[in-house]
Amino acid sequence: MKTTKKEQGEANGQFALGKENYRLLLIGFAIIVVGFILMVGGKSDDPAVFNPDIFSFRRITLAPVVVLFGFLFEIYAIMKKPSKQ
Repeated sequence: MKTTKKEQGEANGQFALGKENYRLLLIGFAIIVVGFILMVGGKSDDPAVFNPDIFSFRRITLAPVVVLFGFLFEIYAIMKKPSKQ
């Protein structure tokens, strides 16, 4: 009976992704964390006073673009074929 690559991988105890894929996943996670850190801040000490800093370029445009790039990078990291050793 012929065995498939999937069955061979399961028999050998291999992971579904390679070492490079996991490294790329960690990089993508770090990019997402940086994006969320860019969103932090802009609160007002007095609730009766409006703080216009919550609408800054960094919080409204830059941070969401960075987070979106991080998620796209994660998709790439998962879909990338592991290199043969």
